[in-house]
Amino acid sequence: MKAAVLTKNGIEINSVAEPQVQSNQVLVRVHVCGLNRADLHVAAGQMHGSSGGIGTIPGLEWSGEIVEVGAEVPNFKAGDRVMCSGASGYAEYAVTDWGRVSSIPSSQMSFEQAATLPVALKTMHDAIVTNGQFQKGHSVMIQGASTGVGLMGMQIAKYMGASLVIGTSTNAERRARLKDFGADLALDSSDPGWPDEVLNATGGKGVHLIVDQVSASVANQNMKAAAVCGHIVNVGRLGGFKGEFDYDLHALKRLRYIGVTFRTRSLEEVREINRKMQADLWDAVKSETLQLPIDRIFPLDEAVDALAYMKANAHFGKILMSTS
Repeated sequence: MKAAVLTKNGIEINSVAEPQVQSNQVLVRVHVCGLNRADLHVAAGQMHGSSGGIGTIPGLEWSGEIVEVGAEVPNFKAGDRVMCSGASGYAEYAVTDWGRVSSIPSSQMSFEQAATLPVALKTMHDAIVTNGQFQKGHSVMIQGASTGVGLMGMQIAKYMGASLVIGTSTNAERRARLKDFGADLALDSSDPGWPDEVLNATGGKGVHLIVDQVSASVANQNMKAAAVCGHIVNVGRLGGFKGEFDYDLHALKRLRYIGVTFRTRSLEEVREINRKMQADLWDAVKSETLQLPIDRIFPLDEAVDALAYMKANAHFGKILMSTS
């Protein structure tokens, strides 16, 4: 099969063996795969959990048709149209655990639309509902809201009954579009005064939950903007891996600062994340209440260009690659 593979010369399109199905897995003929920022690390030769190094095929999400199912796989069969998360999705075929697979909910939903959803839905439901302990009526802020995952986070918060949804972006054009995806207030996180705007919008109380995709460069400002006993859930580090942290402010606000990643989770944990997400959100997925804009679709043969486009950070929504 054809796949985008990390070689000593970088990402190249090579012919590799088709993956073999284990008893708990499904084999999918990939139609469309989605790009995520973690793919940039893998393409640069870095490890992402257990994935990385020469010979690695990047790709965390895709949509397609099931070709084969393992002996222990429930509820799926060959021919099913599905969306998946996992590893090695930049290829014509990919395997993943059955618990990371969801049926495409309608014949009207395209493979392109479906490929935008797996990572964003699971990541943001887990961050907002499970780790953020969201309750109806809470206020929610998404740092780095113009990413695909960020846009989904705002929509999930609004769908589940947030009283106020705030999104941030340092780009004025993208910031202006956040209201179309659930933001009641859109802020520039590069402006030092943005925490005061959050406090003003919340009557001086601060926001209940911050889902942070930026991290280091805004860590102390997040704590200033958060409510007493609020939650800050760290899901990304676009602003750097290390930075200043005001421990006294953290203690004063009695904040719950939580780091999350899929890299150290067991199969059972990931299956449960997918189950919980579907229980809360699948009606909204079926009705396309929750959906993401597609910025651009590249052919798989142009994987290097697609990754460069993501690295340039000029997109809004999802970048996809088609295998056909």
